[in-house]
This record gives sequence, structure tokens and C-alpha cells, in this order.
Amino acid sequence: MASAHTPLNTHLELLPAWARELSEKYYSRTISMFVLHGNVRDLVPLRRGGAVEFVPLHRFLREALFGRRDLILTYDRGGGLSFGTHEMQADFQRALVGYDDFHGTRYQQGLPRNPDGVLNLLDNYLRLRMLDGRKIALIVDFAETIVPAGELAHMPADDRNSLVILKRWAQNPAFLRADATICLIAENLSELNQGIVQNPGVASIMIPLPEEGERLEFIQTAGAFPATEVTDATLAKLSAGLKRVQLQTLISHAVENRQPITMSFLRQRKKELIEAESGGLLEFIHSRFDLSMVAGHEAAKKKLKDAAAALRAGRGDVLPMGYVICGPVGTGKTFLTTCFAGEVGIPAVTLKNFRSMWQGVTEGNLERVLNLLKAMSPIAVIVDEADAQLGDRSSSGDSGVSNRVFAQIAAFMGNTELRGKVIWFLLTCRPDLLPVDLKRQGRAEEHIALFHPDTNEERLALLRAMMKKTGTELRSAEAEQFFLERCEGLSGADIEAVLIRARMKSALENEAAVDVEDLKATLADFIPPSYPTEIELQNLAAVQECTSRSLLPERYRAIDRAELIRRFAELAALERG
Repeated sequence: MASAHTPLNTHLELLPAWARELSEKYYSRTISMFVLHGNVRDLVPLRRGGAVEFVPLHRFLREALFGRRDLILTYDRGGGLSFGTHEMQADFQRALVGYDDFHGTRYQQGLPRNPDGVLNLLDNYLRLRMLDGRKIALIVDFAETIVPAGELAHMPADDRNSLVILKRWAQNPAFLRADATICLIAENLSELNQGIVQNPGVASIMIPLPEEGERLEFIQTAGAFPATEVTDATLAKLSAGLKRVQLQTLISHAVENRQPITMSFLRQRKKELIEAESGGLLEFIHSRFDLSMVAGHEAAKKKLKDAAAALRAGRGDVLPMGYVICGPVGTGKTFLTTCFAGEVGIPAVTLKNFRSMWQGVTEGNLERVLNLLKAMSPIAVIVDEADAQLGDRSSSGDSGVSNRVFAQIAAFMGNTELRGKVIWFLLTCRPDLLPVDLKRQGRAEEHIALFHPDTNEERLALLRAMMKKTGTELRSAEAEQFFLERCEGLSGADIEAVLIRARMKSALENEAAVDVEDLKATLADFIPPSYPTEIELQNLAAVQECTSRSLLPERYRAIDRAELIRRFAELAALERG
């Protein structure tokens, strides 16, 4: 390292991994501009003198990385310019006097409101002070508001000017020769203009959410909280996905209200914090059931029980990256998946609609969600109606948003470092509409097909499961047999609807249990939704998609594949009109 570059204020080994990465790239003298993204609104450990203090990112940059710089400037669009010390501010004011005298301006009385005007002034100031040999650090926060993502042709003139200035700095050899560093801060990399992100003179550095050991250190440093069933180590383990500031809020709430941190309290607060952090794009599911609650689908349950056993044994490396759960409507795809999460004891989340009509917001939403999922592992991610939710590589009419979103999801799902940590469940009744890129080996590898009950045993198991779910009591075995003889072709949802109606009838007659007459009257009146063509199409799609022969009902195991494909194509053509 050339002596012209100022040594760091803190030993490298005391820095977080991301700060060490920044330092190493800075010392290479090939990069002077950095983009910090990810967990940028959290507290950062600042270690010195054998002690640790948790401070905001701005302070960490000023004191741990740039503490020996002659000039430290911070700028954001809302707060304007600020300086590390009064002396630094006075130096800038003196430079403004000279600038105003030379250009005939009045910037001493007030800086420009537009960012490109401020950046132009900084351009002059930085060049002037670099000639004096000053060592400089400039921190630009909320950079996505200054050079937002978007096509150049559609950007306002102010944004284009700001982009040009930043790109000029990134490519200027004078900044590399001088001891000058520029840090742009943005939560989501996708919200920042790609002209900056992809510039060869710019290094993007991800600040991750804290891992379990880092959370434990913070909890122990935060001090004691009320006596509780949750130990420091348990709290650190169960708070995966939370920032330090969120942990601080949780602990402070317990201390101020003298409320012990119980498992119930922790689950509820974590749910609220994660859902808020995701912007409502993730919904937590705390399943009260395990796979024993699922009626029928024995072969599918066996596969998922094996996966749960492997996960509990710490063998996530043998699990599929994800599952496609397919089958016609009413076969219990969502219930089966949430029961798997209950079986293995890991959190499950539903990925909600992350798409937005606004430029760049969709990609930013997805980036934030994927970072959270990675931090919360192990976790099950349920995507209902996945064929519609995840999209494909088509980019017609949306300025390439669908293509970029699809690429983000596909890359994340295919990251083998997350095998056994983030388990995807893509639920769909039309797996043929899922892009091949998402359901190939290395992504959603295991394809499990579910079908309506095919035998009396399966129908009886489903009936009893629905009785338990709805709290229905049948008065006699005769009533159960009567129902079984007449429920062929009914889905689980249909059976649930019939039982609820029968319960209402018995309740109106002040009877505690449902008898044969209640069932007879209800079944005589009940007309199940009838979509025979759609159901057959969904059944055939599931058969084609299934990757395990043992999951198929007997009638489909020996079916001629060519005939199945011919019939499926015929029905699909009818559907298209």
C-alpha cells in the first residue's frame, strides 16, 4: 500500500466482514467509490480499547474507517450537507467565498436545492482540496433518490446531471491517486441507477443482517431484561431476520413494561417486525399442525416426513432446493405445506404480491424480501398460485421488469449455498404454466402431485380430518357410512362445506350432533362447483409434472404417456378458446 493512502482508524481484524472487504478494495488503489447496500439502517459494532459499542452506520464510517481524514462530508437530498467537525464546515464556507467571488454566485447564503447543483459545488471543492493534499471522505446517503434506477432517456435533467458527475468521479484517476473515498448508501441495489452499479470504477458491498453469533453479542451487551423463559442464546437463535435496532426495541419494550420475554411474546413481536420490515410482502405462518393432521396423500406425506427428519438431523445438504406442489383445486396443497413447516418446527412465510406499478419499486421490494429470507434461514417459503405470481422471462410492455424480477428469483432459488436453508414450495394447479427455469433440477427439484380421494379409505380419512377441523360430531356410524356412500367426487373443500351446512341445521334444531337426516337434507341441497374440463386438465397437468411414480393414483400409473399428452393438449386448446 502506497504511503499516500491514510491507514484505517481501526485494525482490520476488528472490523465487520463487509468493512474489511471495503478496506481491502480501497487499499488496492483501483476503487475510490463504493455502494453500501442491504442492512444500512442498523447499528454496527465499533470495537476499540477492548470494548464494543453499537453505533449507526454514519458514525461507524466516520470513526472506524475515515477517522484520520482531513475532511469528512455527508450529503443527502433531504438533510443537505453536513461535516465531521466545525473546522471542516468552516473550511467549506471559506471555499464558497472564493467560488462566489469568481462565479458571481451567492451560495454562501444558501446551497442549491437540486442535488446536481450541490454535486457540482462538491466537484469543485473536492478537486481544490485534493490539490492541497487533503485526505477526503464523502458519504452520500439515500443515493437512490439522487441517481434512481431508470432508463436514461426518461430521467429528469437533474438526475442525468447527477449521474454524470458521479460516473465522472468513479472514473477519474485523480480520485485514485488522492486519498479520497466516496460512499453511496442505498438500501436496495436495484433502486440505484445501473449506470453507477455496473460501473467498473464502483464496488458494491452488501451489509448483511446480523447472524446468530452477532445477535448474541448484541443481546449480551444490551444488558439484562426481565427474568424470562427465553435465555440470551435462545433469543439470539429465534430472532433470525431481525436487525439489531429491532432487537433493541424488543428488549426495551420488555424492560420498560417489566414484561418477561416469553416464547409467545417473541413469536408475535418477531412476526410483526419481520412483516413490517418486508413492507407487508411476507406473511408469517405459525402452523399448529404437523403432517399427521393431513388426511390421505400418504406417499406425499412420506416424502415430506423424510425431508423433515433430514432437516432435524442437520442434513440440509440432502434436501431438494424446493418443491412444486401441484394438483387440482381443493386437494389441500397449502395445508400440506404449512403442516410440513409445523412438522419440522421451522418458520414458514407466504410470499405476497411484490409487484408495483412504479418504476424500480418491484425490483427493490423483491431484493429486500430475498435478503430477509436468507437471514431467516432455515425457512419454508410458500408461493401460492406460483404460475401467476413469479412470472417468466417475458418483458413485453413493462420495460424489462418481468425479465429482471424473474432473473432475481431464479438466481436466488438456484443458490446451492441455501440448500436446506431456504426451502421453496411453489403451489399451483397448473404446473405446465410454471417456467421450466424455476422447476428444473437445482431449483424446485421435487414435484409432488396431489389428487382428490381415489378410494374409500382415502375418503374416510378425509372425512374424519374435516370433522376434526370443523368440530363436527356425527351421531352414529350409520351417519358416517351414509356420507361416505355419497361423497365420491367431492373435494376436501366440498366436504368441509357440507359438514358446516349440516352442523347449522342440527344447531337450529338444538341438536348437539349431526345425524343421517341432517346429512341427507344437506346433500340433497348441495350442488358442488362443477368444472369437469378444468379438473381433468389440472389432473393431467399434475400427472405429467409428477417426478415420483409412487405419488400417482393407480389409474394413472399405467396410462399411455402419448395418449395423456394428446388429451392434455386437446383440453388446453379448448381452454384457450
